[in-house]
Amino acid sequence: MISLCMIVKNEEENLPKCLNSIKSKVDEIIIVDTGSTDKTMEVAKRYTDKVFNFEWCDDFSAARNFSINKAKNDWILILDADEVVNFFNKKDISRFINKNKNVVGRIKRINTFEDSSGKKKFFERVNRLFNKKFFKYEGIIHEQVVSITGENYTTENIDVYANHIGYEKEILNRTNKIKRNKELLEKAIEMASDDPYLQYQLGKTFFMEKDYVKAEVNLSTAIRLGIDAKYEYVQDLIESYGYTLINLKKYKEALILKKYEEFYNSKSDFNFVMGLIYMNNAMFKEAVNKFIQCQNSKECKIEGVNSYLANYNIGVIYECLGILNEAVKYYKKCGNYKLAVGRIKAIKLI
Repeated sequence: MISLCMIVKNEEENLPKCLNSIKSKVDEIIIVDTGSTDKTMEVAKRYTDKVFNFEWCDDFSAARNFSINKAKNDWILILDADEVVNFFNKKDISRFINKNKNVVGRIKRINTFEDSSGKKKFFERVNRLFNKKFFKYEGIIHEQVVSITGENYTTENIDVYANHIGYEKEILNRTNKIKRNKELLEKAIEMASDDPYLQYQLGKTFFMEKDYVKAEVNLSTAIRLGIDAKYEYVQDLIESYGYTLINLKKYKEALILKKYEEFYNSKSDFNFVMGLIYMNNAMFKEAVNKFIQCQNSKECKIEGVNSYLANYNIGVIYECLGILNEAVKYYKKCGNYKLAVGRIKAIKLI
């Protein structure tokens, strides 16, 4: 038996999509509203009679834990209103619940974003299914699942996939999430300036705004405060710091990331950013090797880094070196990727 627990605010547009995607797969729906001024509460009551008000206190964990306490079942599934479930393997979830008590299930979240070459997908695993007898939330912003006893715990990937649309441009503009997150993070850092996770999250927020100067300050502070590779956010911290330095054209400084290869050498996303760093330092042999390594992994976070994006960069390197046959070979491996198609056409005109 699973209770879906959600906290919402001004989500009348997204909430029906979310609830329609999950309502038949859970046994109970708990909706906690944190101060909506639109028809969110009205929409929620179409799906459940367990709709509650929570007076907002700038603390996401307090709201999360309030929703969990309203659930009649021990097993809790957490979703946000801007997430739409597109795959839910009931057999796998039943197996997970029957086998585990103090293990946290990680769903796969598919984020969409835009860059100069168009829309892309970013994949991540997030902790969302757990037994409330063993777990709760902590943190006023970017809240995390923690063990009630304070001990370390294990996680397991589960067969639940959800499309996350919350950080697409139009929705960011409508909800002003970045501004809200920044204010809460700055407030949290005032109380715990030596917390590397908070520094990372604030740096990541600046990174999303493309304010790379400020992002560098907080991301480097997080690293300086001391990080432990066993924490899952650390890989993203290192990669985000690498992209920040690349955007600031601090290519030589970015070579410091080599020292993290022992932890992330099997991760395609880490190898990709290292390939870019080597490439921008004219270390072409090392860059090609890294882009080839990217393709040894079936899973990646940023769509294409273990396939067409890696091959495209190898093609660029060979083209810059004047080895055009090799360049075309790797461009052709990119399929219909428009930048690669464009380079093939340009080379044929030479």
